[in-house]
Amino acid sequence: MTVSFFFGVLGNVTTGLIYLAPVKTFWHILKRRSTEEFESIPYVFKLLNAYFWTYYGIVKPDSVVVATVNGFGVVVEIIFVAIFLLYAPPRMRKRTAILAVTCDVMFPAAAILVTQLTLDRQMQIIVAGLLSAVFSMVAYGSPLSAMKTVVTTKSVEYMPFLLSFALFINGGVWTVYAILTQDYFIGVSLISSFSSTFGFSIVFSTIGRNDY
Repeated sequence: MTVSFFFGVLGNVTTGLIYLAPVKTFWHILKRRSTEEFESIPYVFKLLNAYFWTYYGIVKPDSVVVATVNGFGVVVEIIFVAIFLLYAPPRMRKRTAILAVTCDVMFPAAAILVTQLTLDRQMQIIVAGLLSAVFSMVAYGSPLSAMKTVVTTKSVEYMPFLLSFALFINGGVWTVYAILTQDYFIGVSLISSFSSTFGFSIVFSTIGRNDY
């Protein structure tokens, strides 16, 4: 087992924990049968992000560790988005449905189809890597959509603390992997991970954390 593969496996564990971090939130939603003030945007974009990293891991040689954990993430995020569609108020349900169909169905299907039909394997890797890096930045920053609610209510109940903390740990592990494998797409995508986590830490240190 190479050192890079070891960190890839470790990254699978930490990324898997990130995908599962909101389970407590969704258990709360299922018990209340309402999404209350929780935002669906982070989960819509995390699903989109998982799609492209899975695709990147498939088309790039020796990147099975990238494909496997993000394939798992696709399944998890589909479940989370489905729960929002079931229990969100009408206005949020409509917005979530529009975002999900556009960002999680139409766009990735079109992008993957076009790259498969028009590009050679090397260009497929480059395009998939660029899209993955871009949507990682969107996904890592999307929990900021809850920032307004946090500031207004003076409570961090609606901001996923475990997710924010897990992102920081995960970023460190994948940074080592990116350096060892010289995978610049993974390396670039991690910049947003540390940036967003720094922003979350300021919010939590200012407002404090409420458990429920």
